Amino acid sequence: MKKAKIYYFTLTDEQRKEEKLEWFQDTKFNKIPFELIQPSKKNNWINLADNDFEELMPLIDKKNQNTLFEFSSLGVSTNRDEWVYDFDEKSLKDKMKYFVKEYNNLLKKNDKSWKGTIKWSRDLKKKFERKQILELQNDLLVESNYRPFIKKKWYAEKVLNDVFTQNHYDIFGEDLRQENRLITVYSLASSHLLSCLSTNLNFDLAFLKQGNGGVFCLPLYRYTKEGKRIDNITQWALNEFRSHYSVGSQRSASDDSVDSHRRTYQNTEPHDGMAVRELEREDIFHYVYGVLHNPAYRKKYELNLKREFPRIPFYEDFWFWAEKGKELMELHLDYENIEKYELEREEKPLKSGSLNKAKLKADKIKNEIVLDNLTTLKNIPAVAWDYKLGNRSALEWILDQYKEKKPRDTTIREKFNTYKFEDYKEEVIELLQRVCTVSVKTMKIVEEMESK
Repeated sequence: MKKAKIYYFTLTDEQRKEEKLEWFQDTKFNKIPFELIQPSKKNNWINLADNDFEELMPLIDKKNQNTLFEFSSLGVSTNRDEWVYDFDEKSLKDKMKYFVKEYNNLLKKNDKSWKGTIKWSRDLKKKFERKQILELQNDLLVESNYRPFIKKKWYAEKVLNDVFTQNHYDIFGEDLRQENRLITVYSLASSHLLSCLSTNLNFDLAFLKQGNGGVFCLPLYRYTKEGKRIDNITQWALNEFRSHYSVGSQRSASDDSVDSHRRTYQNTEPHDGMAVRELEREDIFHYVYGVLHNPAYRKKYELNLKREFPRIPFYEDFWFWAEKGKELMELHLDYENIEKYELEREEKPLKSGSLNKAKLKADKIKNEIVLDNLTTLKNIPAVAWDYKLGNRSALEWILDQYKEKKPRDTTIREKFNTYKFEDYKEEVIELLQRVCTVSVKTMKIVEEMESK
């Protein structure tokens, strides 16, 4: 039997729908310039990338022991976000108290109708079948990164969170409060460009998400059940980096014959001149964060990153990328303490008989944010909009999360819909000012990367 031949043609994404329809209407089938296509080794047929991606160091690969990180994890998937997350601790406790009581009452009755006033899911039904009783525990209320630069209180209970596994305890310890730093990554199965953001808290599966797939993390450390901290960057990766960047070494990174532990490494940071400094795991962690923010990296491997988890190249100047990665990480982790950007605050009187309505709308043409009928923030630096996570700027993530929205869950909507933007208005203004500073400084560092 002969193998089928596949021919392919596409118009450019930049063309409008009307232009495409007009082209097809005016072009005869036998005049379409089809090309014979062959699949790649990974069975991709179109948008094939012709680059060295496969030769780069894998960050994580279950089929390969030689990876940069020993362990990675997806974020927590609750399947009931409106129940287990909240800006307000008291509101979260009230919701959990209600949920636990309703669930246990149904369990006592062995009522498997899956009705009632709580949010069921496939996993919760399985736990119900196993007769798992719920008990309200206040020490399970922890802080979580729900969305970029958005922290919420989270009820970290295994029954009520569908995908909350030992992985998450391995990252932050059995009490979920141990110190760690993570690089979260959203690229695989995404129609958007690579996004990454550092956090030091547990995070939601959709932390950076605006499409298919979920958000992964690469932790700096792992913790045993006994509380022992373990480096998550592998010894193999440390050896490879030390070998590649050793002073005077021209060997490839795959040459295992180099006694990498005994070498010293040249520091090319401008402020240190030519001082000698040993390359450590934390330096590699920062290097990875820097590389993942490099516009040239994102552009060169754009097609690969939509299908595969990132891989890391060996750039010539290790310390430049490690330092830039460190600057970015400190900036993104400490956003709540960074100086506030001086934005102009315009206040308008409320019209007689009118109610103040929350809006939280960004006007990128005027460089303004309209918070409500009373308050507008002006003179937002244009470059701040350019710091994007997915197809949304950091500032827009904040506006989206603080909007007044009608809850999807009927019970939440009827019994616990107490959120009002007005209660958080001053807090949000301060957050926008700080993240504005973060955005401007991030883009300045990215600009330095582009000139490298």
